Amino acid sequence: MNQIFERGRIVKGKVSGIKKYGIFVSFDNGYNGMIHISEISGSFVRDINLYAKEGEIIPCKIIELDAEQKKVKLTLKNLDYLMRRERHFNSNFDVLSKKLPDWIKEKMDEIQK
Repeated sequence: MNQIFERGRIVKGKVSGIKKYGIFVSFDNGYNGMIHISEISGSFVRDINLYAKEGEIIPCKIIELDAEQKKVKLTLKNLDYLMRRERHFNSNFDVLSKKLPDWIKEKMDEIQK
């Protein structure tokens, strides 16, 4: 994968590690980077593991570049990849939220008996 590395460019890299403060990404051309937790989503990130898995290839956008050190600062904000992943995650909770009122009513009826 011969990618051009410059600020603002969207590149694909392999998730090489995940810590509570960010996602580490490596690239075939020797570059390494990190997506800080604040650059993962526009909303609160409770668990980084919901956004990436080690070994997964993900698209990310370069926000800073140090060509000498071969280091990049990356973001996932405003990428279609992230929006698709969040929609899938949120859709799972939508099913539960629709059932919740029925479950509460059933439990309240059970308690009142």
